[in-house]
Amino acid sequence: MKMKTAVMTDIQKVEIQEREIPVPKENEVLVKVEYVGICGSDLHYYESGRIGDFIVKPPFVLGHEAGGTVVEVGANVKNLKVGDRVAMEPGKTCGTCEFCKQGKYNLCKDVVFFATPPVDGVFQEYVAHEANLCFKLPGSVSTMEGALIEPLAVGFHAANQGGAHAGQTAVVMGAGCIGLVSMMALKAEGVSRVYVVDIMQKRLDKALELGADGVINSREKDAVQTILDLTDGLGCDLVIETAGTEITTRQAIEMAQKGANIVLVGYSKSGEMTLPMSLALDKELTFKTVFRYRHIYPMAIDAVASGKINLKGIVTNIFDFDDIQNAMDKSMSDKANIVKAVVKIAEETKV
Repeated sequence: MKMKTAVMTDIQKVEIQEREIPVPKENEVLVKVEYVGICGSDLHYYESGRIGDFIVKPPFVLGHEAGGTVVEVGANVKNLKVGDRVAMEPGKTCGTCEFCKQGKYNLCKDVVFFATPPVDGVFQEYVAHEANLCFKLPGSVSTMEGALIEPLAVGFHAANQGGAHAGQTAVVMGAGCIGLVSMMALKAEGVSRVYVVDIMQKRLDKALELGADGVINSREKDAVQTILDLTDGLGCDLVIETAGTEITTRQAIEMAQKGANIVLVGYSKSGEMTLPMSLALDKELTFKTVFRYRHIYPMAIDAVASGKINLKGIVTNIFDFDDIQNAMDKSMSDKANIVKAVVKIAEETKV
């Protein structure tokens, strides 16, 4: 049996091809993919063919944010059945290394992760995946939201790394998808005031719509001074930096109060920055970083199901599967208007 697969055949070129439908192993399920989010990493690979040391060698399949419905189960699978709607956590780890044993499985060096070269992603009609990495969705959560649990997990991990709690004032640098889910995660974890900084007004409008307490367009205002004014000169307790630029990371250090936490999430284009470390030392700031997430999916799904997180709200564009070349091109070229795009692979299974 054949399925449609979107294959990256060259830089900035993707085409629909036919491939064999995978057969699930005894501990796997076969999932009919219904929605896949277009992630910033997909766009990096599509635009330039690499992220750091990860280099695409076409033909390659992008996409790692997926939700769908189980259509077949392997012989040993007990936790899922045909018809269950699931969110797929995209990274399969070894389970035996020191990091996996410590529960920090996101740091496993042998992880096999969708759409991370040389491993193909899930812009395709069906995928076979480990059953214990497929999380059943309650009836109130759609498979489109299921696909977006993946970026939401990054936001929750960032909030957790920063020690987010009630009574704090936090700032999120960048109002792209990861900035927005980080803001929503901070609010869900009880942070009292969350401000979002960006240079694109449409993204800031989306942040307000989704629950930010205030936004700052740093093209028009001095973001650091504005935060100092809002905090009686103290600065904020926590900054989550998702933009990945030297300017925004410098601003994070400058707007943080003494003893604050700064969580670095965004990757810079060059991988290097020059930062005011003397100021960071004087303030005794704590820097934490984020690499994907761990043990987050059940909590993130529950937050969406309970209404604490409006995950559908981040989606600005839905593209049909056959229109995937246009979806990638538009997402790359129109970042001011496309905050989050998803690709509809198939009709959603009715609950």
